[in-house]
Amino acid sequence: MRKIVLFIASSLDGYIARSNGEIDWLYTDQNYGYTKFLDSIDTVLMGRKTYEQVLTFGEYPYQEKKSYVFTKNLDFAATSDVEVVTQLESFVNDLRLLEGKNIWLVGGSLLIRDFLNNHLVNELILSVHPLILGEGIPLFANPNTTALQLTGCQTYSSGMVQLSYDVEA
Repeated sequence: MRKIVLFIASSLDGYIARSNGEIDWLYTDQNYGYTKFLDSIDTVLMGRKTYEQVLTFGEYPYQEKKSYVFTKNLDFAATSDVEVVTQLESFVNDLRLLEGKNIWLVGGSLLIRDFLNNHLVNELILSVHPLILGEGIPLFANPNTTALQLTGCQTYSSGMVQLSYDVEA
């Protein structure tokens, strides 16, 4: 069965973006394992707001991957780069049974909460930037208690720390 991996960055105080969705504070001076991670996945999952934010960066960056956008808005129309999904658990369980590489849960915080609360995340890779934003979009939006098992810790000269966890069932 394919694994769902939450690969995400946050500020030290737990925000994944500024309040307006901007991620201008993310470090881009090194690769930080991003390319290796991208090679390990063939599918991306994201919420509607994250998808809309990604579109502001220019060309859709995941054209080589199968992409799904989750939304509760039945009138939402996406570009041809993605498929829109309105049912979470049954869709994801079926997707995990298909042949392929791991699946990347991109974000945002509400979708992450729903995945965690439905026990759909297998692994979490969190890059913590040594920066306090003070406010913004939180990484975790009131999830249920979720136990994690530390599997790795990578430090970088920039001060960023990348933590890897298995999500306990």
